[in-house]
Amino acid sequence: MTYFLPENDPVLTAARGLALVHPDKVEVNAAPLFLRARAPHPDRRVALVSGGGSGHEPLHTGLLGRGGLDAVCPGEVFASPHNRQIYEAGVAAAKSEGVLLVVKNYTGDVINFQIAAERLRHDGIPVATVLVDDDLATDAADSATGRRGTAATVVVEKLLGAAADRGASLAELQELGTRVVARSRSIAVAARAQTSPTTSAPAFTLDTGVLDYGVGIHGERGTRTIARPPVDDLVRRMTDDLLDALPPGPDEVLALVNGLGATTDLELHAISVLLTEGLAERGLRPVVTVAGTYTSALDMSGFSLTLTRLDEGWVDLWQAPAETPLVLPRPMSADSAATAGDSAPERPATAASAAAPALATGSRVVLDRYADIVAQVRDNLTKLDQLVGDGDFGDNLSGGVRRAVKLADESGADGVAALAEAFLNDVGGTSGPLFGLLFKDLAAAGTGTEQAPSIEALAEATAGAQAAIHRVGGARVGDCTIVDALAPAAESLAAAAGAEPGSESAEAPLTTAAQAAIRGALSTASLRPRRGRASYVGDHALGVPDPGALAVALLFVALADIHEPTMATRLPAPGYVTVL
Repeated sequence: MTYFLPENDPVLTAARGLALVHPDKVEVNAAPLFLRARAPHPDRRVALVSGGGSGHEPLHTGLLGRGGLDAVCPGEVFASPHNRQIYEAGVAAAKSEGVLLVVKNYTGDVINFQIAAERLRHDGIPVATVLVDDDLATDAADSATGRRGTAATVVVEKLLGAAADRGASLAELQELGTRVVARSRSIAVAARAQTSPTTSAPAFTLDTGVLDYGVGIHGERGTRTIARPPVDDLVRRMTDDLLDALPPGPDEVLALVNGLGATTDLELHAISVLLTEGLAERGLRPVVTVAGTYTSALDMSGFSLTLTRLDEGWVDLWQAPAETPLVLPRPMSADSAATAGDSAPERPATAASAAAPALATGSRVVLDRYADIVAQVRDNLTKLDQLVGDGDFGDNLSGGVRRAVKLADESGADGVAALAEAFLNDVGGTSGPLFGLLFKDLAAAGTGTEQAPSIEALAEATAGAQAAIHRVGGARVGDCTIVDALAPAAESLAAAAGAEPGSESAEAPLTTAAQAAIRGALSTASLRPRRGRASYVGDHALGVPDPGALAVALLFVALADIHEPTMATRLPAPGYVTVL
């Protein structure tokens, strides 16, 4: 990617922008650069000053204001601020009992903050320091620099900000900050490096299917590269590593799931559930769970986990009011959150029968074959959909099939009826419910049984599904949709139902229908889409077959494989579903 930053003074310009958006909270001193809280709490006796390289936003500037920091000194991207910035910020912000400096443990930061502290002391201003060193990845006995300071800085600054508003002394704040650091550990992983502002290329490259484990917030490589596991296994591994390193103490913890810049809230919130469930399994109680991007590494694709063992009163400090650009959540207890998250009403037992055929015990053969085919082509369906739509089709289809398999496992339901139930009731998007209509009609025709269905009934069901899909979405042949595969199959089955005995269509009606569906699906590559998301991209869709039409063709392939295995050898393998 390319950053949209001005060439001259990007950090100063960004600081001015923060003050522009939050004029009641932030003011900017341009030379040297630091930002100061406009309305600190009147009961403060000590000013809190922090800072570090830019590129970690919303740290530290997002915590500037009442309930947070009094001044922030931003350096250039990934570079420590100059000691003059810190010194003059300390002079400007100092309260009656002095200044507390919050420093992340990086050599440049430590040196410049210590020099600033010496200058403040020389001026007669009391000063103390809290050094944040929470990064587990750099916890090595032979290291002279020690652990890096990362996302636990958010916890430290929030708790200190609340305590400072209550009038805590310099010594009390330093002791509190030191204890919070000692009880905190973090670990981070990345699937893609941040983009270099200089080259507009990734700072380092990773092969597909691997992660860097133990990355730093300045884009430092991880301590090792690992094969990318499923996310629940990854979170379990990270949690185990954190708990092995976390000092012993109370079972109540604060859990922070932090994005490194390019990780979505959708992912972070899902990870937070995996983390809290894993902690509970290990006998810990995550009293506070927070998920979001708080300490970024520009646009690195990854996340970090931070655990802090809580002491008495720390939850109250976390939940104390704050008036800062970054609004930190004040979550319910873990017990209350779990109750709220699971409070959706159960579906009435009669709901399924209103939308899909009754789930009588029946054969799984068609469902299992279709599930196997979909698993083979899911990634290619996704790639095709990325070319013409929003890229979710492969996952949407395979997710629906997995729900159907689970439903059939639990209830012993007929496989095609389970597909109807799953897609009608649980699969969203445009295609999900439309496939549900198709499965509903096919289930009624007996396609899920071990015996070959009546061709007359199957022809009627396929034509009925085509009509229903047209009524719902308006699609016709030539619109570049699932109808372009469904209609040829319906016509082929109708012809087979009326064919003379001994003719090819009568002897292998399902194979012939599958061939017709495949031809119809592949023909969509030459069509300019008129419906669905593909219609939004116009001529860019030309040359790309419709993934939904291919999925319909694959369903008829599954039917032919089960009921006409000898004749179905004429059909191409699912490999024809590819990116052309």
